Amino acid sequence: MVFSSVIFLTAFLPLTFILYYLPFSIKYKNAVLIIMSLLFYSFGEPIYIFLMLGSVIMNYLFGRLLSKTDGKRKLWLILSVVFNIGLLGVFKYTGFFIESVNQAFRLTIHVPKIELPIGISFYTFQAMSYVIDVYRDEKQVQKNFFKLLLYIAFFPQLIAGPIVRYHDIDMQLGKRGIDGKGKASSQMIMAGMERFTKGLAKKVIIANAMGQIADTIYALDITGYNALVAWAGAITYVFQIYYDFSGYSDMAIGLAKMFGFEFLENFDHPYSSLSIKEFWRRWHISLSTWFKEYVYIPLGGNRKGRLRTNVNKIIVFFLTGFWHGANWTFIVWGLFHGAFLIIEDAVNVGLKKRREKSSDNKVLSEDSKIDNNEKGNNKEGFSNNIIVKILKNIYVWIVVTVGFVFFRADNISIALSFIGKMFAGFTKNRASVVLVSRLFNPYNVTVILLAFVLSYPIMKLCKDKLSDKKIYKSAAAVGSLLLLFLCILNLASEAYNPFIYFRF
Repeated sequence: MVFSSVIFLTAFLPLTFILYYLPFSIKYKNAVLIIMSLLFYSFGEPIYIFLMLGSVIMNYLFGRLLSKTDGKRKLWLILSVVFNIGLLGVFKYTGFFIESVNQAFRLTIHVPKIELPIGISFYTFQAMSYVIDVYRDEKQVQKNFFKLLLYIAFFPQLIAGPIVRYHDIDMQLGKRGIDGKGKASSQMIMAGMERFTKGLAKKVIIANAMGQIADTIYALDITGYNALVAWAGAITYVFQIYYDFSGYSDMAIGLAKMFGFEFLENFDHPYSSLSIKEFWRRWHISLSTWFKEYVYIPLGGNRKGRLRTNVNKIIVFFLTGFWHGANWTFIVWGLFHGAFLIIEDAVNVGLKKRREKSSDNKVLSEDSKIDNNEKGNNKEGFSNNIIVKILKNIYVWIVVTVGFVFFRADNISIALSFIGKMFAGFTKNRASVVLVSRLFNPYNVTVILLAFVLSYPIMKLCKDKLSDKKIYKSAAAVGSLLLLFLCILNLASEAYNPFIYFRF
């Protein structure tokens, strides 16, 4: 079951909401959410629900063992990590490892067909967040099994995130809402509904339209087309994955809010970034924060010199790519981003040293000039500053777009061929012109322009500029109703409705 389905919108969600808000205690409300979450997961994975339950049981036991103050706490932590990584490895990476060994040593070991359980990457990382948090502070141990089950199995974030860290939500499992008994305020419910509708529109109106174009182009033998088609496929996939995943995150955050929970943001207009480092502060925030807290910092972070810092970054981005899927394309995508982060840091360090060594007052005063430019005291300087920001943003778009070709392609060879075609020049090719003319009809052109504009914090800027917030709230409420109506019409007529991150 997906959020952007008629059965979820017309049956599951209304029933869950009604049952939740019957006038009973928070224990009852938690029980409703657990039962409905298990039903939600079993709708698509009736067998693998037992795997998820087994994971919760084992991590609950590890948590209780870690809460003891004996000398075996580190051993229990290691065993818990081995268990969780092992679970993920068996179901997600077995085929990849065997195929890699076969290719490397020219062997013919049988590759078992193991179906990937939906959401295993997300709920495994949440379970690891719990046991690591307990190890760091044994007072955080959750003695109530059903609260831990709710934390891991809560349906809004169960199958495609965001990855909710335990220490961000532990208090809300037993006390939340306006009365501490699980009841959200009417304003909170309304805000949750609006956020859900916003995410649904991102998914149904933008991601689905962009996905159909991207899928069509990536299914082609790109060698028979020119750069126009290659860039069209690359750009539409960039929009598809962003609006698909950020849309899902918006829906998850909105749903959680409707039931009294507060989740942290997962996307913050990443395509408006001026560097790849900033991009990763804005893209899939829950995953990058997870790796920062539980991998990068424990490895030493940036505290042990530049070489060690760079090695730590490479490890983190290798794991980030590998987490997304059992394919070398994902690993290359992760390392590709990691390399640009290291390059950016090296450039910044070099520029800093150059400024420090320079005795030229004009160079030394550059920072103050930039400050004046930002204040608007120097129109020419301000203009130059804007141009620099635009160029930096274009750089981010190019790097991210090229990187996502690796992410989308079936193998590295296809990705390299696709990228080569992107930079081969816009040669004359009738087949390319015909294809692009067919794919980019007036509706799709409108959607892609909308996707580009909304990649930037335009709506936030409009909200901040409005002096009368009531007008914005009224407009948001009306707009949400119209968007919901359009989404339902779209869902009733369209068959194309996949969620990309269900594969991860």
